[in-house]
Formats: sequence, structure tokens, C-alpha cells
Amino acid sequence: MARFLKGNDLNAELERIFETAQGDIILISPYINLHDRYKSSLLTKLRNDRIKITVLFGKNEEDMSKSMKQEDFDFFKQFPNIEILYEKRLHAKYYANESRAILTSMNLYGFSQNNNIEAGVLMEKKGLAAFTSANNLDEEAWQYFSTVVDQAELLFKKVPVYEKKNILSSTKYVRSEIEIDKLSEFFNNKNYQKVYKKNIPTRGDKITSSSTNTTGYCIRTGKEIPFNIEKPMDYEAFKMWNKYKNPDFPEKYCHFSGELSNGETSVNKPVLNKNWKVAKEKFNL
Repeated sequence: MARFLKGNDLNAELERIFETAQGDIILISPYINLHDRYKSSLLTKLRNDRIKITVLFGKNEEDMSKSMKQEDFDFFKQFPNIEILYEKRLHAKYYANESRAILTSMNLYGFSQNNNIEAGVLMEKKGLAAFTSANNLDEEAWQYFSTVVDQAELLFKKVPVYEKKNILSSTKYVRSEIEIDKLSEFFNNKNYQKVYKKNIPTRGDKITSSSTNTTGYCIRTGKEIPFNIEKPMDYEAFKMWNKYKNPDFPEKYCHFSGELSNGETSVNKPVLNKNWKVAKEKFNL
């Protein structure tokens, strides 16, 4: 059975897909910026390790964060059974669970929901059709998008781990493990690069006497870098530090002077005490 949707009916049926899911939730949208009402609906499944969530987004090959923000990735990655994939050519929008699907013009984007004129078609399996794979759900659409997902690039995968209490008992959910995570590295690197680039004068910047020397030093390698009290490492050192993220780990150099610090500097304290007053005055800290 198919039904035309628009306006509030479209939003309501999308929420219903989330809330009624028993085994699968499939979200295919080039742009993802979740509205709070969608988050609330999805959160009803947060403790259900048996529901597999598949998220496919696309566009903006040079900067994926323009298609999905870090806050949405952080929201998705808390679910126990989830895959997040990327396809640069994606333009279609398709949302489904095991018995209902919507083919629509609407991105999974708060602005689209609130401001755009959107429409879609709801397809449902009912009764015997839910078990016989009859064409009520439009099996052709389901198979097509399954192929699109299979060919997309997998960026994040988190799977549930189970154990048996004994030979005769059913399995028990223990925890979830992240098997693939390219998105955390992407967002961590991007956030670091944003701050790093702020300290590099562009060609059009006017250089004054107070800004002619903005040199700092990587507290791990001693390499010259732009002085930034919030990011006192060069990019490669930061990637190493980011594996453990210990802000108090003793480092080797003073970010202000470049001299050996003998472990007295860290990410939390990148400037030696004896240099702090001068650094504070020079960089208006």
C-alpha cells in the first residue's frame, strides 16, 4: 500500500518509522542535521541492541562536515548497533524500517522540516505481505537502496557483543565495540586544523609590529609552529597525543620559548612558569 505525504503528515510518519522499528532503521539523506523531534524518536531505541541503524549521507567530498555535523555524529555513535556510510553522488532521500519506508524530497535536516515544501510516498507491508515480501513495500526500491548502501564507503561501524550464559540459554548483550571509526579522526583533525589555520596570516592580512612574531614551538617535538595556547602541538604530534588525550601528560618543550621543559609542560600547561608573564603580555593572554 502506498500513501502520499506532505507537511506535518510527512514529519509524523518519519517519526513513526523510528518509533515502530523492530529490527532495522535505514536513513539515507545527502544532508543530515537532526531536528530535536527526530532525536527524541530515535532515542526510544537507544537501549535496543537488536535494532541495526544504517546511516548514509553524501555530497561535499572536500569537507564532509558540511553534510553531517560532528554533533550529529556524536549523537549517532552512542547507539549500540550502527553503521555510518558516505556516497559523494547521493541525492536521493529514503527512510525505512523493516515494514515501512518513505521515498521523499526531504533531507534529514531541521531546516527542510521547518521551512521547505516537501512531499513523499509512504510504502507499507501489512498482514501476510510482511512475511511474503509482496510488492506492497515496493521491493524494487528496497533492493536498489540496499545496493547503494553496499557500494558506499563505510566510515563508522559499531556492533553489539553477546555471550551465552550456558549452552542451553539465549545470548545476553554484554557491550558494543567500535570496529571502524574514520569519522572521529576526520572531526578531530578538522577541529585542530581550524584553530591551527587561525594563526597563519593570509596574503591579504596587514602585518603590524605587534604581529610580526607569532612563533611558538611544539611542546612535543620543539618544531616551530604558530603560537596558540589552546593548540601547542604541530599536526603530527597532535595526532599521536589524540590517541590517549591526556592533557597532563609531561611534554618536552616550552611552547613560548622552545627550550627544554624537562616534563614541566603539558597540553594543560604548555608554557613554563618562568616564561608565562612575558608570554601573557606579548600575546594578550
